[in-house]
Amino acid sequence: MDIEDSRPVAAKDAATRDVATKDAGWRGSRDLWLKAALSALMEGGVDAVKIQPLASQLNLSRTSFYWFFENRTSLLAALLDHWDGKNTTALVKASEAYAETPAEGMLNVIHCFLEQEAFDPKLEFAVRGWALQSDEVMSRVNSTDELRLAALVRLLQRQGFEEAEADARARTVYLTQIGYISMQVREPMQERIARVPAYVRIFCGEAATGSELARFRSRLGLEAT
Repeated sequence: MDIEDSRPVAAKDAATRDVATKDAGWRGSRDLWLKAALSALMEGGVDAVKIQPLASQLNLSRTSFYWFFENRTSLLAALLDHWDGKNTTALVKASEAYAETPAEGMLNVIHCFLEQEAFDPKLEFAVRGWALQSDEVMSRVNSTDELRLAALVRLLQRQGFEEAEADARARTVYLTQIGYISMQVREPMQERIARVPAYVRIFCGEAATGSELARFRSRLGLEAT
């Protein structure tokens, strides 16, 4: 009788689990591949998102990729879904957050744009650059822009603005932020924060109170001024 077969069932099961664990490690994971692809997209654009370079970077075999994605096209689709799920969800959530005043609503939105754990400007820039190379991706970006604008319009309408004015103000807010990203503006955080009270007045026609600005700064981990 084979020595392996003579082991207790529990020992055999433990050995099987150990092999399975090693096999899973060899393959990596879907999240591991996706994170590597996101990094490649943000650092080198969509042309840098290729299976073999990602496999080499992760020290995994190329075939392990196919445990998690059907092909490169499915990986690219997952990247778009991640972008939309992260940035759009963050903006919609900020637009729907509780706000007693139009100014507080605008501060919620501005906070979202400044908090990179919520809205990732580097990822946004990469996807918009990708859209310039693909009509399909551009269509997705355009649809997403409309969803985001609609969320901002609803915020302003809840604060009493008529639809036409809410739409114009929402576009002012959103296109300002996309302009920051598209132009790759590099300004010190304190400099940008100093402009926030003026941005709020422009975006909603109302000044933020001292307490509203203090709460805004506190959420960003900044000391009150």
